Amino acid sequence: MSTAELKHALLRAIDQLPEARLEQLLESIKQEKDTNEEEKNMGKLRFGALKGGLVYMSPDFDEPLEDFKDYR
Repeated sequence: MSTAELKHALLRAIDQLPEARLEQLLESIKQEKDTNEEEKNMGKLRFGALKGGLVYMSPDFDEPLEDFKDYR
């Protein structure tokens, strides 16, 4: 079945639903959309998301490395 045929069949099925069921269907679609957006945003880092995540950094972190001594 093509996409156009599926859409047409869905519209016909929606036309036969009672109003109460249409309201439930609309609410279900809204919840699904919200859930999809939340899942999509979960992978994105937000400003400050890693705050407090770094527990320890060596005091000589910014010092030149011995391995690169010849390149100075």
